[in-house]
Amino acid sequence: MRGSKQANSSHWLIPLRKGTRYEEIYSLGRQDRFARLTTSPQARAKWPDLPATLEARLMRRKVKGKEVQVLTSMTDLLRFPATDIVDLYSYRWEIELGYWEMKQSLLGSRLTLRSRTPDMVRQELWGTLLAYNLIRFQMARMAYSLDSIHPNQLSFHQAAHFIIKELTMLPAVSPGRLPEVMRSMLEMAPSFLLPDRRERSYSRSVRARPQKYAVRKKPVRLKISR
Repeated sequence: MRGSKQANSSHWLIPLRKGTRYEEIYSLGRQDRFARLTTSPQARAKWPDLPATLEARLMRRKVKGKEVQVLTSMTDLLRFPATDIVDLYSYRWEIELGYWEMKQSLLGSRLTLRSRTPDMVRQELWGTLLAYNLIRFQMARMAYSLDSIHPNQLSFHQAAHFIIKELTMLPAVSPGRLPEVMRSMLEMAPSFLLPDRRERSYSRSVRARPQKYAVRKKPVRLKISR
């Protein structure tokens, strides 16, 4: 927020909800505004420290032919150019993909953890996060060994199985061959390249919520002619 020193470098970035009322304070650019929004009584009741008004940066951009309006606390124009913020917004679902990768690939699609006590559950979660970040670190090295390849363009499922297999075999490798093994891991990067993402050519639709109770069909009355 303007005029306040933040204790850390964390920020927020959210889409502007349809029908949200705001007041434009001044212009930061052609499609860049500084706006003031009024918080709702329900939000202030839920978060007592929430002020009555919030000042945020409002940007309008066209992403894939669709106009997008986003609100953010990143108000420093020099540190946070508008183009970088819009690019960041387009990758907002990457964190959801990360959760999916951990659940499907690392945890084997299990519904529950193996641990039975709170301390062990926390330890298991930290272990999963640590393993995921170590695999992602190696995937980043593999991606950057190629030309113009981003780490999220590699298949996590395939690369994770390969990396885990190679790491489990390292204790049997002589120390002198470790650099050779690490180089061979980088050379496998082209094998994990994903095809280009297809652009969505149809509008999103909301799935019908499942009914809590079974729907009873009305009886069909047949007319019998005499």
